Amino acid sequence: MKKILTLVVAVLMSFSVANAENIKVNTQDKQNMNPQKMEEIKAQREAAFEKRLGLTEEQKIKAREIRFKGHFELGPVMQDIYSKKQEAKMVKMSRIAVEEQEKRLAQIEQKLKILEKNAREIRKKNMKEFESILTNKQKKILKQMKKEGRKRYHSEHPMQKTLNINTNKK
Repeated sequence: MKKILTLVVAVLMSFSVANAENIKVNTQDKQNMNPQKMEEIKAQREAAFEKRLGLTEEQKIKAREIRFKGHFELGPVMQDIYSKKQEAKMVKMSRIAVEEQEKRLAQIEQKLKILEKNAREIRKKNMKEFESILTNKQKKILKQMKKEGRKRYHSEHPMQKTLNINTNKK
């Protein structure tokens, strides 16, 4: 009996140590993600994007205006999506009857689908507006960049590839 108890305690301690390591790593990641560093990374990506496309100064200014306008339009929609997801989380955590929970979650899911559709439409509109300032050569480069991005995304997120295939069949 003592051996079993000792074994159980040892296993529990190893789990708690492993969990403490994960918490320590997650905390360090958050500390390394300061806003200045994120802004620097964003600026570097933007510059590399503009350089690869070979944008003129006029195109860069228009692209920034389009991006700013897009963020302005998308902001409230994204805030609504976030609040609906938080609402769903609260419903899941509540102690209401399962049937009522499912009913409320279904309503929230419906609203989320509409909001996400709106967000996609805004993004598509912004992309078309951005593409309208590009030359044919730049459009070809952008198309290639999108293709590379999708390939990189699917290599980093293998489950998404399967999910996208399944959802595209519908």
